Amino acid sequence: MEALKNFNPKDAKLVMAHFYVAFIALFIGAFAGLFQTLVRTGKLMLPASINYYQILTVHGVLLGLVLTTFFIIGFIFATQSKSCGTYSERERRYGWIGYWMMTIGTLISAIFILLGEATVLYTMYAPMMAHPLHYIGLTLVVVGSWVCGFVVFHRHFRWKKDNPEKVSPLLSFMGVSTMIMWLIACLGLAITVLVQIIPWSLGLIPTIDVLISRTLFWYFGHPLVYFWLLPAYAAWYVIIPKVIGGKIFSDSLARLSYILFILFSIPVGFHHQLLEPGIDPFWKFLQVVLTFLVVIPSLMTAFALFATFEIRGRELGATGLLGWWKKMPWKDVRFFAPFMGMLFFIPGGVGGLINASHQMNQVVHNTVWVTGHFHLTVASAVALTFFGVMYWMVPSITGRKLTPAINKLGLIQTWIWTIGMLFMSGSMHAAGLIGAPRRSAFSTYAGNEDTLAWIPYQIAQAVGGSILFIGALLVVYIFFYLAFKAPNGQEDFPIAETNNIAEPVPPIFENFKIWIAVCIALILFAYTIPFIDMIQNAPPGSPGWTSVIGR
Repeated sequence: MEALKNFNPKDAKLVMAHFYVAFIALFIGAFAGLFQTLVRTGKLMLPASINYYQILTVHGVLLGLVLTTFFIIGFIFATQSKSCGTYSERERRYGWIGYWMMTIGTLISAIFILLGEATVLYTMYAPMMAHPLHYIGLTLVVVGSWVCGFVVFHRHFRWKKDNPEKVSPLLSFMGVSTMIMWLIACLGLAITVLVQIIPWSLGLIPTIDVLISRTLFWYFGHPLVYFWLLPAYAAWYVIIPKVIGGKIFSDSLARLSYILFILFSIPVGFHHQLLEPGIDPFWKFLQVVLTFLVVIPSLMTAFALFATFEIRGRELGATGLLGWWKKMPWKDVRFFAPFMGMLFFIPGGVGGLINASHQMNQVVHNTVWVTGHFHLTVASAVALTFFGVMYWMVPSITGRKLTPAINKLGLIQTWIWTIGMLFMSGSMHAAGLIGAPRRSAFSTYAGNEDTLAWIPYQIAQAVGGSILFIGALLVVYIFFYLAFKAPNGQEDFPIAETNNIAEPVPPIFENFKIWIAVCIALILFAYTIPFIDMIQNAPPGSPGWTSVIGR
């Protein structure tokens, strides 16, 4: 096919394998999400063989972990192959090894969730315990993603070796930055799972230090959000300008924002533990400050994006402060879906600031507000951007066309998802403000007169969940149509060039060794003394860290 001349078919096969798993996970996870919202209204009773928290775990694992991880790695593989050139046979072989490790791990974990042996709310969060094979399966997923990460690193630095005097392609730089952050973040998860949770679930040790386990989990848990978000940022920075016919506002600014995410997204886990005892308030406050520093690269991104829109709008004749609005290609789903994701991220970011604040966090902590926040970020900003990417990437790398009919159906799907999420997330935020608990089934509060005020919001969530379910079915249909049924042709793989007036990229931005070292220093500064305190002041009866590692 003509289109495959521009994209290596072996690389396309690897990318599409990741996308197949991602969209199958979306299909199954959407059913679990629908059942959740209906159960929370009290109008649907699950069969006795199915537990509410079991479907909650299915929904969380498949959409929060499997869909995102497989899509992100497929996206990074595709953009790097396009911008740096095709992978070598060795790199591709390791890409497949990582893929099969993740796929096999997903299947193992899914089996034990479906058997009811891993109903742990999709987290690795003590003192809840799952079957050890559930943890081993998810460990395979994480380690497989590391293997894929090293493929990305190798291809990037092979390009640098072949082009020593040139600035690396921006998309490859972004892929490397994302995987560096992911690998560093996963170290905390790896320690608690391999050293604490798996031995505990196997019965090799009688108990574990819950505070240390949760701290290691949240060391990973917050940057997980940015692992979801940074590929969406890559699409916003590099793909969207090309879709609208413009150019990247500033290559340097984009790289700096990614460097800041590496530095400030990891040593901030304590802001998820503000109400947990055992952590000195000083260190909580320090990590709250570091959390708020993440606002800086987010604002930089917003500035760059809207500057791109305004420059392109003025090129097309727009005048005034918001004149560019009328010049954007609103009937092109490749633009419209990610743009709606950008809009959702504005209230999502505000909610994140509330979650990370000392006093305001106490109002919303462990309420369904937090769930609503995640639905604004990963399920709206990230998901809509990923859908927008899928509309052009799948036909581009498989040699097919995004037809006008599918483009129109994609616009309808985007509106359906947007409306559904307004009901879903809006009602979750409102219910959280009046105390509705996070993750609870209807049966846990039915009959309590003090909780009757939550019921209308649970019904609104069910309405939103039902609309979102329709949107999920539509996007899964569109994906498989574009992959197998769309007419043959050539679809653009949109990668924008940098604006001519932009400043050149400083060489220090390309030196990952410096930024990794600074990141490690920040982590040691933020966590060393608190960990020493946790070990030295373990509560009576706690095994402490030393017994966990087998003293």
